[in-house]
Amino acid sequence: MVVMAAKKACEMLSKNMLVEVQRWGCMKQTGVSLRYMMEFGSIPTERNLLISAQFLHKELPTRIARRAIELETLPYGLSEKPAVLKVRDWYLDSFRDMVSFPEIKGTNDEKEFTQMIKAIKVRHNNVVPMMALGVQQLKKGLGPKIVYEDLDEIHQFLDRFYMSRIGIRMLIGQHVELHNPNPPPHCVGYIHTKMSPVEVAQNASEDARAICLQEYGSAPAVNIYGDPNFTFPYVPTHLQLMVFELVKNSLRAVQERYMDSDRVSPPVRIIVADGIEDVTIKVSDEGGGIARSGLPKIFTYLYSTAKNPLDEDCDLGTGEAVTMAGYGYGLPISRLYARYFGGDLQIISMEGYGTDAYLHLSRLGDSQEPLP
Repeated sequence: MVVMAAKKACEMLSKNMLVEVQRWGCMKQTGVSLRYMMEFGSIPTERNLLISAQFLHKELPTRIARRAIELETLPYGLSEKPAVLKVRDWYLDSFRDMVSFPEIKGTNDEKEFTQMIKAIKVRHNNVVPMMALGVQQLKKGLGPKIVYEDLDEIHQFLDRFYMSRIGIRMLIGQHVELHNPNPPPHCVGYIHTKMSPVEVAQNASEDARAICLQEYGSAPAVNIYGDPNFTFPYVPTHLQLMVFELVKNSLRAVQERYMDSDRVSPPVRIIVADGIEDVTIKVSDEGGGIARSGLPKIFTYLYSTAKNPLDEDCDLGTGEAVTMAGYGYGLPISRLYARYFGGDLQIISMEGYGTDAYLHLSRLGDSQEPLP
């Protein structure tokens, strides 16, 4: 009898919960620009932190609810895959935490709220590999006759889903970081007001070369051209991630092309150009290029030239192992990071020679977040 009552209560709770999720999911989202985040956060007074927390208390449940609703209604039975159900539960738990948090009235409330959103960010650390696992489970079920064009709906969903995740993590991370009593010089939360793209490119290239060395025993050189003293406001962690991904792909292509050759492998070249509207970073390699027929596939989440390091049985703890060739998500996710602040990523290839990746970053910082 008690078990029945508990089950009924649980069903009622989830019913009420779903009604709440629907209600919040219909509310309008509010985008924030890089410039606004930078100007607002430059004076992290108690009053500003309170205003920021009150904004997030209203904004985050809406963004989280929209994703939770979408996770319920995915095509081809993707919603029922165990990995996707796990992700949906993370979103519902976070939604519950947000809406059950009382109104934020003073500094103590704000501090408690900050701890809570910090925990939410950690809970969602493994969303990307977990969703990749769900897609993998789906592909296994669909068999070899899969036509990737038919999965366009899933690709568009993942674009929206990951773009939204970038925004949620940026807003939480920015708010939490504003509490840092000793911020590094020129840093406003996650934003570095005097970021040197050449310096970030150097760090990202060293990281990518280290992984290449580990995997192949040697790594091509990386030459960087551009003014190391040129700076502009941006989020260094985002740029690091994008350049790392591009350089890693180039190193892998060159390494595999020249592995059995007597010739010295040609260097990967990075050029940083500062225009009036955009800062553009070009990553060029002579790794043999990509066939024209393969180009449309490189930005989908359902295709990778590498074997998937994620296995059904692997433990998805908090560590995120990096391999030379991930689960095919590096390029599409890098493009989303670029677009998040009004930039873009384009890949141009010469089959038989090599590939050029153009990473455009908006210098002005005025564009609103894209809100899927």
